[in-house]
Amino acid sequence: MKPIAIFRHLAYEGPGYFATFLERRSIPWQLVKIDENETLPADPGAYSGLVFMGGPMSVNDDLPWIPRSLALIRQAVEQDIPLLGHCLGGQLIAKALGAAVERNPVKEIGWGQVAVADTPTARSWFGGIREFESFHWHGETFSLPPQAELILSNPYCAHQAYALGKHLGMQCHVEMTVAMVREWTEKGRDEISAARASPAVQSAAQIEQNLAQRVATLNAVADTLYTRWIAGLA
Repeated sequence: MKPIAIFRHLAYEGPGYFATFLERRSIPWQLVKIDENETLPADPGAYSGLVFMGGPMSVNDDLPWIPRSLALIRQAVEQDIPLLGHCLGGQLIAKALGAAVERNPVKEIGWGQVAVADTPTARSWFGGIREFESFHWHGETFSLPPQAELILSNPYCAHQAYALGKHLGMQCHVEMTVAMVREWTEKGRDEISAARASPAVQSAAQIEQNLAQRVATLNAVADTLYTRWIAGLA
């Protein structure tokens, strides 16, 4: 099997549990460190799938790698290569496919419930899961690309995930590990403090409460999503 390309946009927003999932199944993957100015591949055909991780930047920023990422995403769709996006990654895929990315009504930071849509497409991705507690860290969100279907939402962000055939874009973070949550919370203390007026922002203490159990439960949801996604790999 060709490797999966995983695009990292910030050193501490790497593949997290997704890498663990792949390694347990002996699926090869390659990390492309955009944050270290590594070059994006010219042709997605060298990979069985493309995965885009999160980051603090906006897809609307004037950064040299963003237009190249958008072009790569469109090439992947043309070649029927599965795409998977986490937060910023979901926004990149959405923008590449014609959707808008704009400020969300409120900032979301911390743990929060999300609801699975009652549709055949949503059930094909989530199985019997109807709602779960996901991790969030975002101030922007995407509209839905043409032909994409909304499969996940919550009261603070209407578009939490969409599916388009074998492609999946998420606003929330299902890739978290205990270590990642702790590092994000430590590095993001100022951002948390500045955004505490938002009803969807938790304190560091709230985020880290029952952390191991919360992450384990989230990993089980990720297993379901990722298993569905790898079924589309070449």
